[in-house]
Amino acid sequence: RVFPTDKGVFNWPCFIFGIIAAAIVVLAVFMNRKNRLKKGYEADTISKAALKSGIGGAAIILVMTRLALDGGITVSWLSFLCMDIITKYFGPKASNITAVLAAVINLLVCLIFFIVSIIPSGADDYTALDGILGGTWFILLGSTVAFIASAFINNRINWLIGKLFKKNPDGKAAFIARSYISTFIGQFADNIIFAIIVFVIFAPIFWDGFHWTILQCVTCALTGAVAELLMEAVFSPIGYRITKKWKQENVGKEYFEFIGKVQ
Repeated sequence: RVFPTDKGVFNWPCFIFGIIAAAIVVLAVFMNRKNRLKKGYEADTISKAALKSGIGGAAIILVMTRLALDGGITVSWLSFLCMDIITKYFGPKASNITAVLAAVINLLVCLIFFIVSIIPSGADDYTALDGILGGTWFILLGSTVAFIASAFINNRINWLIGKLFKKNPDGKAAFIARSYISTFIGQFADNIIFAIIVFVIFAPIFWDGFHWTILQCVTCALTGAVAELLMEAVFSPIGYRITKKWKQENVGKEYFEFIGKVQ
């Protein structure tokens, strides 16, 4: 029980899952901060961007003639799947709170890494490692703004689509429709906001004129959204089973009673 009740005890399974869900979202946000070079534009362009942001060629995990995917694709879909699960069961407000909490925790982790990166050491030259740990402030800014904005967009759309399924709101078709549509739109918003903030606004100033055009940003945002939607489609059945199991076990009963009293 995340909220206090008359008995004053915790529902530990629910509490632990909340921590795990927040950790997954934080992991996805942090990984994307390092691998945030958006999928879908020319490989040479993205490789240049990777080098400029201190990520290096190893971040690009798939390169074809006109397509490159970075390591962020391995975890970026997880945050949206977690938000879809939370939105479906607890509502968009709870999912928004979880996303903001995850972003705050991510910022604290980045702050710790930054402090570690500026600690002097005479043992060896750790300039490259310090650059990775310390990160780039406007990449972190763009990532945080994009994540929070896209989370709010994803959660609201997910909830509204769910309202359309009046006959069977808990069915598989309803979960698939609300998850797929909201994920694609949310991921596109995440990608395009990040790309504009980093590569249109700040990159020309701090990266010696390097920049992307709006067309490049849109192309990468669309390609990334499609790739992340495919990942969501593969793993969404797991999310559906989780929501069904929660309902069967009446998970979060105390939370629903609490918000009912508040309202």
